[in-house]
Amino acid sequence: MTHLTTNAYGKSRVRLSKITRTQTAHHFQEITADIVLAGAFDAAYTDGDNSTVLPTDTIKNTVYALAKDHPLATIEQFALDLSAHYLDHAPAAHTATITLTETPWKRMEFDGAPHPHAFLAARPEIRMTRVERGRTGTLTLQSGIDALPILKTTGSGFVGFLKDQYTVLPEETDRIMATNLTALWTWGDVRADFDTDYSAIREAMLHTFAHHQSASVQHTLHEMGNNALAAVPAITDIKLWMPNVHHFGFDLSRFGMENDNTIFAPADEPHGYIEGYITRD
Repeated sequence: MTHLTTNAYGKSRVRLSKITRTQTAHHFQEITADIVLAGAFDAAYTDGDNSTVLPTDTIKNTVYALAKDHPLATIEQFALDLSAHYLDHAPAAHTATITLTETPWKRMEFDGAPHPHAFLAARPEIRMTRVERGRTGTLTLQSGIDALPILKTTGSGFVGFLKDQYTVLPEETDRIMATNLTALWTWGDVRADFDTDYSAIREAMLHTFAHHQSASVQHTLHEMGNNALAAVPAITDIKLWMPNVHHFGFDLSRFGMENDNTIFAPADEPHGYIEGYITRD
């Protein structure tokens, strides 16, 4: 004889991105939600009776639908409103536990002024260097940036691409562009002012990313590499890796709502793999 003592179910890692647009700037938020409902759901486990079970897909959809018109001024208030909604719509639940985490993004700044729609992850970046020295006197010195998250909410599109019978990707003229930038460059002058030149290369790449009207990740990658080489004569080449971290527009039409390019579901995997190696002539 056995007895089901406790039970709970829900949806984990529901990832939400939202753009709030004003006349002067965009505000970008990224939130991950975990929702757990506990209550009188025993029959679903013991008898296969789902009559009291709010589907986990519905639980997921609710996050996006409520976020559409919610100010998201604080994740605390959003969590309170989500928990009230779930208890209203799942009568068998006696507890709704909502865990929200917000990924911090800060505006890129150029000449002391914040950029209206380009963002940088609010975490320390990883600076790297690599030396290869041979006994015969050969020496290769490389430096770079590893996996720096950057994002902009407009100024990017992808149209006119090759299509076949399996192509379902819609053409986009205004989309979120997000990547984890990795760049590695080779020093031609090993007596360079490394700190100053590192900052100049970084600034050239970020400024290009923020201001370039992008036809693709490839298009912006090439321009970023070109401008990095132009900014610092002490480097001979640069290789950039820019995975396309997708933010897919969430279909709110199923709930009678319009998604005016505002609510997105970010997806780290799978992502587009983009790299380019740029050298001086």
